[in-house]
Amino acid sequence: MTKRIFRSICCVSLAVFLASLILIMGVLYEYFSQVQQQQLRTQTALAAQGVADEGADYLDGLDTRELRITWIAADGTVLFDSQSDAADMDNHIERQEITDALKNGYGESARYSTTLMERLLYSAQRLPDGTVIRLSVAQNSVITITLGILQPICIVVAIALILSLLLSSRVAKKIVQPLNALNLDDPLSNEGYDELSPLLRRIDSQQRQLKSQAQELQRRQDEFDAVTGSMNEGLVLLSSRGIILSINRAAARHLGADRHCEGKDILTVNRTLALQQLLEEAQGGRRAEKVVDLAGGRFQLDASPILSDGTVSGIALLMFDVADRERAEQMRREFTANVSHELKTPLHTISGCAELLKNSMVKPEDTNRFAGQIYTEAQRMIRLVEDIIRLSRLDEGAGDFTKEDTDLYALAAQSVQSLQSEAAAAGVRLTLSGSPAVVRGVPQLLSGIIYNLCDNAIKYNRPDGRADVCVSQDGGAVVLTVSDTGIGIPPEHQTRIFERFYRVDKSRSKAVGGTGLGLSIVKHAAMIHNARIDLESKVGQGTVISVRFSE
Repeated sequence: MTKRIFRSICCVSLAVFLASLILIMGVLYEYFSQVQQQQLRTQTALAAQGVADEGADYLDGLDTRELRITWIAADGTVLFDSQSDAADMDNHIERQEITDALKNGYGESARYSTTLMERLLYSAQRLPDGTVIRLSVAQNSVITITLGILQPICIVVAIALILSLLLSSRVAKKIVQPLNALNLDDPLSNEGYDELSPLLRRIDSQQRQLKSQAQELQRRQDEFDAVTGSMNEGLVLLSSRGIILSINRAAARHLGADRHCEGKDILTVNRTLALQQLLEEAQGGRRAEKVVDLAGGRFQLDASPILSDGTVSGIALLMFDVADRERAEQMRREFTANVSHELKTPLHTISGCAELLKNSMVKPEDTNRFAGQIYTEAQRMIRLVEDIIRLSRLDEGAGDFTKEDTDLYALAAQSVQSLQSEAAAAGVRLTLSGSPAVVRGVPQLLSGIIYNLCDNAIKYNRPDGRADVCVSQDGGAVVLTVSDTGIGIPPEHQTRIFERFYRVDKSRSKAVGGTGLGLSIVKHAAMIHNARIDLESKVGQGTVISVRFSE
């Protein structure tokens, strides 16, 4: 803008200067013409007086290098001419100045020469004898005069040009300075040109609208980020060319990218062939899905085209972690198979014993033994069913249970007391140590945790072994610790012992009558109480399981 103002001021200045120069030259030319005409009139009067007094002799002694003197008779015949032979000259009776002089006593005129490079001024006066004396002088044209004073004109033009450049530069900067100093963040606070007030008011209005729209967009973006950021599923919004427009944390984690990958091609973030094929399908306007192995696990990718006026304007890519679903499906199948297997064995035993009794194939003295076998297997089935029901309730969150302040040491004492006969039968010494400690929880579930841990410590111990139960306080937490000197758990099994029906030694588990659900019940009950389970075990040396109840 400064350059345009500068050029405009320079052009205007030069135009005004040239116009002024032309006007001044025209005025001066007219002024000097009048002065020269007046001088010529005076000289004509003097020459007329001299010719009237002395006749032709007066003309012979005059220096006429700058003037041309012509003496003309009353009939227009040239009697004398200072520059030409009078006999060869035409009759001058029709010349304007001669006609006026013969008629009025004086006449004058101006005519251009045939070369058009000079102008001739004529002044004629009638003598007493009726003849006319005429003087003429050459007057240069404007072009001739301009060429004659070209050097000073060039100097003046140069000076004017320099001044125009300097002044134009300063004026342009001075004009633009208030514009450069405008505070567009607060347009109405500017003090400048009044002509800018409508523009500044419009800018202020638009800024308020933009600010309101930006706040609304930011609010919606925050809502979108809050919703998508808390999703476990990955969500990626792409342009029609595969450029990442938005990506949530889950998708960035699954693809092995950071949250600052917006604006990049998704294939530069992850070059999986299946992902590329999905995007090609979506770019063609077709919805596609595929299960893909990524760095974060196994995922189902769902690519849906976003259509606008029948053309693909973007792509929505959803990522579902199917590993948990497949794992849950596998656990469901395993659970069904385990339940069926666990029920099949006692049912076969009960069915076999009952069939023998029915067909009277059992000796009278063996009837009690077979009946006892049926009772034992039936009790085992009852325990199994009860454990399954208990786990189902725990899976539902145990919302029907009421939490209350419970002395964990007192619950442990009850469980230890109830298991003393079983411990004695197994040749295991079961002890309790610690001090009273209150826990906010469900007494039935807390008792189940203690009972199952103590029951396992007895069953998987060895004769003359020990099982120690300790309730203690560690800072603001209550810790239940059950340790034994039993067979221990191999390291490769320690991460799976809390799974349902998982047994380290299946033959021993069945021999001791376990259902394989005790530690699963412990795990779920601990989760309901936000408790942490820690396991330490060495094969042949024993196992220590700690349950830490935080405040």
